Amino acid sequence: MNRRDVLQSGTLVLLLGRQHIARGASIVAVRVWPSKDYTRLTIESDGEIKARPFFIAEPPRLAVDIEGIDLIPALRELVAKVKSDDPNISGIRVGQNIPGVVRLVIDLKQPILPQVFTLPPVAAYQHRLVLDLYPTQVADPLEALIAERLASKPQSQPRLDKTLTPESAPAPAPASAPVSAAVPDPLGELIARQTGRPASSTAKLPMASTSALSKPAPDMPLPPAGKTDRLIIVALDPGHGGEDPGAIGPGGTREKDVVLQIALLLADRINQQPNMRAYLTRDADFFVPLHIRVQKARRVSADLFISIHADAFFTDRPQGASVFALSDKGASSSAARWMADKENSADLVGGVNVKTKDAQVQKAMLDMSTTAQINDSLKLGSAMLGEIGAVGKLHKPRVEQAGFAVLKAPDIPSVLVETAFISNPDEEAKLRSESYQVQLADALMRGVNRYFARNPPLAKNRPL
Repeated sequence: MNRRDVLQSGTLVLLLGRQHIARGASIVAVRVWPSKDYTRLTIESDGEIKARPFFIAEPPRLAVDIEGIDLIPALRELVAKVKSDDPNISGIRVGQNIPGVVRLVIDLKQPILPQVFTLPPVAAYQHRLVLDLYPTQVADPLEALIAERLASKPQSQPRLDKTLTPESAPAPAPASAPVSAAVPDPLGELIARQTGRPASSTAKLPMASTSALSKPAPDMPLPPAGKTDRLIIVALDPGHGGEDPGAIGPGGTREKDVVLQIALLLADRINQQPNMRAYLTRDADFFVPLHIRVQKARRVSADLFISIHADAFFTDRPQGASVFALSDKGASSSAARWMADKENSADLVGGVNVKTKDAQVQKAMLDMSTTAQINDSLKLGSAMLGEIGAVGKLHKPRVEQAGFAVLKAPDIPSVLVETAFISNPDEEAKLRSESYQVQLADALMRGVNRYFARNPPLAKNRPL
């Protein structure tokens, strides 16, 4: 280095100040992924960095000391990336704590359970420091689904016989007759019917007679024979999300974006069906680990699980849609095995804290499968494949099978739909087309109805 270079270097330090020069690692990017499930902050660097988190309860905030760096403009970008509608973060402050240590203070809107971990380089990412902020108060998603359905269709709410209302109830019978009975409220009754659990909330009303309780109200007909009067729940799983873009087409289309759009269109169609409701494992751009996707579907006691993706290959020649089910005897083809391996690697790209106990517990759950689940999944896959073939090309004329981690719920018929090859320029253009997305959603809806027409849902009695 000559004298001029030395002088220029010194001038740069004077202009920027020492606080803008990174010590060791340099920050490549900072990202914030808000959602009602949790908010993720990611700090990507070209070298490994360490973090020491500590939580302050009142007011709730998380402080993180990041070692190995000095304050630089890239870190200040985190402050501007937090939006006012973030459900978990109200603001971020960043400052130089001591030389070589930057302190990040995250002001929270509610108490959270933080997970702070690092990820090694993978795919397009370098070293990542991840802060996952999980709310401690989480609403029951099944209760929310049923309450939403009750609110949208009040005429279908269960109602008590008019003889049981306080205004019209007869005078209490002699002492030998019972005087009151516990009657579940509509929401508690539907949750009990949905899950097989006893209703948790009850209301005391005067009781006219035991026969009156067994009679439905005149405007509440009994369900047809062979059918159930509970809510049918279809879990929709838009693949990838957040840190994991999925496959990227030659025109820059991201898989995570198009599959979310298709899932939202399909959810609208499901919610228009009588006694049916859609539940999305993600409804925005955030990452959901594979085992959590399965856990979410089981938590709402879903009747079906449909994971939606957009295929990709090394070349632009392959085309057509595919449907996959789980296999407990190996993949049905080398292509199916390759596809399962690719999709199962989503956790590596999206970023999972493998040190958490919950992840290990759920991994054990993913190892379970049943013959009955696979058989039902093949029936569902065949129904959907037939309908998809009416609106576009099929890559394979039959349902393929492989060990997809996301399909391993042991008690829910589950399929993975590859809507098209996003790596094919023609099919990428179709996937971006609103008209084609609508056609796909309509076809998937017909497939769901076709499956239930041949396989009526049964009453449930399973643990959650």
